[in-house]
Amino acid sequence: MALKLFLFALLLCLPTSLSSTASKGKEEKLKFNPYRYTFIDKASSFSSSSSSSFSSNRRDSSYDYIVIGGGTAGCPLAATLSRNFSVLVLERGGVPFTNANVSFLRNFHIGLADTSASSASQPFVSTDGVYNARARVLGGGSCINAGFYSRADPAFVKRAGWDPKLVNESYPWVEREIVHQPKLTLWQKALRDSLLEVGVRPFNGFTYDHVSGTKIGGTIFDRFGRRHTAAELLGYANSQKLRVLIYATVQKIVFDTSGPMPRVTGVIFKDEKGNQHQALLSNRKGSEVILSSGAMGSPQMLMLSGIGPKKELQRLKIPLVLENEHVGKGMADNPMNTILVPSKQPIEQSLIQTVGITKMGVYVEASTGFGQSPESIYTHYGIMSDKNELFSTIPAKERRPEATQAYVTRNKYQLHEAFNGSFILEKLAYPISRGHLSLVNTNVDDNPSVTFNYFSHPKDLQRCVEAIRLVAKVVTSKRFVNYTQCEKQNVHEMLSGSVKANINLRPKQVNDTKSMAQFCKDTVVTIWHYHGGCLVGKVVSPNRKVLGVDRLRVIDGSTFSESPGTNPQATVMMMGRYMGVKILRERLGNKAGV
Repeated sequence: MALKLFLFALLLCLPTSLSSTASKGKEEKLKFNPYRYTFIDKASSFSSSSSSSFSSNRRDSSYDYIVIGGGTAGCPLAATLSRNFSVLVLERGGVPFTNANVSFLRNFHIGLADTSASSASQPFVSTDGVYNARARVLGGGSCINAGFYSRADPAFVKRAGWDPKLVNESYPWVEREIVHQPKLTLWQKALRDSLLEVGVRPFNGFTYDHVSGTKIGGTIFDRFGRRHTAAELLGYANSQKLRVLIYATVQKIVFDTSGPMPRVTGVIFKDEKGNQHQALLSNRKGSEVILSSGAMGSPQMLMLSGIGPKKELQRLKIPLVLENEHVGKGMADNPMNTILVPSKQPIEQSLIQTVGITKMGVYVEASTGFGQSPESIYTHYGIMSDKNELFSTIPAKERRPEATQAYVTRNKYQLHEAFNGSFILEKLAYPISRGHLSLVNTNVDDNPSVTFNYFSHPKDLQRCVEAIRLVAKVVTSKRFVNYTQCEKQNVHEMLSGSVKANINLRPKQVNDTKSMAQFCKDTVVTIWHYHGGCLVGKVVSPNRKVLGVDRLRVIDGSTFSESPGTNPQATVMMMGRYMGVKILRERLGNKAGV
């Protein structure tokens, strides 16, 4: 699992961390009322059948828009489109509102550690040997991430070809509903002061904007430590025109191939009971299916539906609708490396609050002090079990009994971790290294195979080395040492103490921590900002229409060639709103009312 659990949990000799600063009593008063969203229902409530014979229930006859994936982009997109048109959202996961592992900051790592079938996160391992996760819940990645909210820089907006005025109207639409100013913990203040001490200047205070220097960003966690997700943006929707089905797993997009260009007519999905249904698009001009399934799900769905590399589809006997060798290509993940920083001071739990935005294209952040809430774990089969969805994807020879036993022995307290301190994180912006995604089989429930090729380009590796040097300066700065009250370490000691704490399946040169380049390669983990697979100009047009077919778009991070800002969720949510407004204006002009 590319789990923060692995980053925080495997240091067993340090004192127990403090619990979350928000009291449980206050949290319980904030229980969410799911009945606010009367348009959400289980997939089995859909009245059609797979034979395309539909009931007279007009509600299930056809839709102007079918959105595949109620995630970080899909929720704001659907809410916006529902202002004027009928919209059906098909989300393969459940709702986040009653899931304590999603809702509370104190359970952040537990939500990622839950590998049960009902978990909000679905783990996978890239062929690079790096643990990772993808969302499986209404609200998408905003339900399982670290909550940091920061906009893209103006240069990204310009490269994307977006209208700056509409962009600057779309961000606040998101922020008014779910974004908050964090209350800085002492550790985050120490990081702020240390970044400034080592020259990551100026101090830009609290801002959503992406500006060089040190800043405090927004968060989707409120003052009680409760998470607010993209699912809550559905509160903007016209409830009379929106229907959201949960546990609705789309099997494929359906095309009419009798004309000069393949034309989308609807989708086939299965419900939580395993029954299949077909949802139809309206025949009205402008109606579309919109893929918003993320950088793993959207290229996977295109290929399962017959759009992709010809040989890839032939290998799995998928009927070819349109050959496009670029589907699944250009995959990238921003590599992250971390330095362990123990402390003699009591540590409050905190996720990302302070960030250093350097001119070398590296971002420095920190997370601190995670302990477990035992009552929040409902299902866990054991990390090396065949029932564990993550490790069942690893070849058996890599799960041989002696290796399994050694892992379990080494990490037997992993779900009862005790760590008083922090990990300072450095994320590499704009990696040059690129990878690819391919299908393993035709089962949409199974993860595709993905390769990111971390540090395959020498410039990426060199920037990582520079970033580790910067982090070393931060950790050994006067401000930081005064705060942690620990003895000042040299770089070799820091790397030695951190190399085993970054868990992946890559071979490690444990005794070669004098080489920062080797440390980068050995300890690389993900920060879940992977993107690509449906790139603009290759798979979709600038307005996100899939090239070569009619009535199909992709609106999510799979269309990005770079991850926007320090953390992408702000821009992905903004894009959902932005593209929704653009589509309405293109279709209705001034009558759109947006």
